[in-house]
Amino acid sequence: MSAALRYVVTDGVQIPESLIAQEAQNHPGESPEEVRAAAAHALAVRALLLEGAAELGLIAEPELDERGREETPEEALVRAVLAEEVDPETPTEAECRRVYDATPGRFRTPVLYEASHILFAIEGEGDTAVEAARLAAETVGQVLRETPARFASLAREHSACPSGTVGGSLGQLGPGDLVPEVERAFAALLPAQISSTPVRSRFGWHILRLDRRIEGRQLPFEQVAGRIRMHLESRAWVAAAVQYVSDLTARARSRGVGLVISADGDLSEGATLGDMIADEAAAPRLLSWLSATDAGLLERIETAAAGDGAAPADWVRTAVADFVQGGDDEAWTRVISAAQGADDPALSALGAILKSRLVPAKSTFTLIRRR
Repeated sequence: MSAALRYVVTDGVQIPESLIAQEAQNHPGESPEEVRAAAAHALAVRALLLEGAAELGLIAEPELDERGREETPEEALVRAVLAEEVDPETPTEAECRRVYDATPGRFRTPVLYEASHILFAIEGEGDTAVEAARLAAETVGQVLRETPARFASLAREHSACPSGTVGGSLGQLGPGDLVPEVERAFAALLPAQISSTPVRSRFGWHILRLDRRIEGRQLPFEQVAGRIRMHLESRAWVAAAVQYVSDLTARARSRGVGLVISADGDLSEGATLGDMIADEAAAPRLLSWLSATDAGLLERIETAAAGDGAAPADWVRTAVADFVQGGDDEAWTRVISAAQGADDPALSALGAILKSRLVPAKSTFTLIRRR
């Protein structure tokens, strides 16, 4: 491992800062810290999934998505391992029925309406052009208040919309088919009613007429059961996938730093401190090493062990085991940084763990010059 590289630990995976910087461009966020954390998490999860695929001996051929784009080999392996390992329960009919009964409003057909309009486009820029278009719409609107039956002929004569050639008819419409301000105005009209004032949109001024409204109807359970089941299956799959990734992360953490990503993106096993703890010779070797390199830390270990009524080697094993179980990503990053470039990285890592427990952090002070 090159001492020139800086690493962080996320989700039990050791990642070069350089790769996080590259990945960060794929993750929008409100702050640089948030972006960096999202990028590191994505890299860690991908590495853990690829390790899982390797352990299962999976081989996956890249496939095309719905837009015709081909997966990368890594994406194919991630898909394969999730398909192999994630097995959510299939929702029962009773569960589907509960969703239907609890939210009946979700299973109605949308309100549909048939409508017409006359569009007065704003020709030119500035308030004068806007007002000229509004006055033209008002003039035609006044005519329609007196003779509503002339709507189609006036649309053919005045509308700037192609619908003017068919008397202003927009046909049958549903939610989202029109810009929001026009849609809201139609929702307030009764069938055969013409808007009392012109309605403004980015296209200009509109005179609106609601021709017909078709109210939505409740769909029977049998008609939507398949859609509900698909929704529940998708939600269950996501939950199962999150749990699977969480289990991979926990396993990586239990090994200390379970996986290392190189600067080139290659994967290798990390520092398995769990194995070091199990090794009866590790703690005594650490104590011997500390006697030559950090006598002050060794003295603190012996004092703490005496206070707990334990042999120093046993106290070391317990302290490191506690760190492996409870150390967060930031603590692991400090330990890995301490081990970089050391003659014996394993002992340096163990020493850093014990120092974090026994040596108080230095206080920092800011001197403020007052004028």
